[in-house]
Amino acid sequence: MTERILLTFDNGLAVLTLNRPDKHNGVDEPMLRGMVLAQRTLKKRRDVRAVIVQGAGPSFCSGIDAKAIFGQPLRAALLMTQLWWPVRNVFQAWSMGFRELGVPVIAAIHGNCFGAGIQLALGADIRIARPDARVSIMEARLGLVPDMGGPTLLRELVPLDVAKELTMTGRVLSGSAAHELGLVTHVSDDPLAHATALATEIAARSPDSVAASKFLLQRAWGASEGAALAHERRYQRRVVGRPNQKKALAVSQKRGPAQLAISYTTRSIES
Repeated sequence: MTERILLTFDNGLAVLTLNRPDKHNGVDEPMLRGMVLAQRTLKKRRDVRAVIVQGAGPSFCSGIDAKAIFGQPLRAALLMTQLWWPVRNVFQAWSMGFRELGVPVIAAIHGNCFGAGIQLALGADIRIARPDARVSIMEARLGLVPDMGGPTLLRELVPLDVAKELTMTGRVLSGSAAHELGLVTHVSDDPLAHATALATEIAARSPDSVAASKFLLQRAWGASEGAALAHERRYQRRVVGRPNQKKALAVSQKRGPAQLAISYTTRSIES
């Protein structure tokens, strides 16, 4: 993919690796651009059934590499002009781009997960962290606010008062403490193995159902009751009676390992 972002594919499972281990996967501009490119590539791959996001080396992602980003003043100034854009910018695409993928995205978190790192993980559908991982919405320590999708994504996970406290303090939490607050879905001594097992479990379901479920829940979660019910009807229309739904229905009437052996057709649901 790129030097900073690696993508591997194996039997429907994509593994996206942040690859700047000597800097604890600190985010520089090439990593930002590489992430957007990787997300576009994944969106086009109809054979992918799940994505796992991990970091190479000792950490998942230690956040923005301020020296790399601001070390070239002219380039930094050009990047900062994106704060005046009326649309989503490259910093926000860093996490929000995962929302457009019709497959589950699972973040496997270890080591440091700070700032841009936790915002990237929040963009995933499911987060699995080591108990001793270190998690922080750290921008307050730099005199900044989180602006890479974090506040938008936090709305689905924690109450407003919790989000304010974590954002205003920049407090560092363990993976276990982050799980207690709802920032992390699971804790595991081996997040990658846990993520792989979960991806395999989800891959046994109709890819149309999985995609429709993801988009339905994202759209319905904060909507009014009427709008949420309308989204239910919309996505049910998109799956009912389709070949993959018929296969799932037929297999559900059987027992045993046959359910895992089903061969679905390519995912056909778009966002």
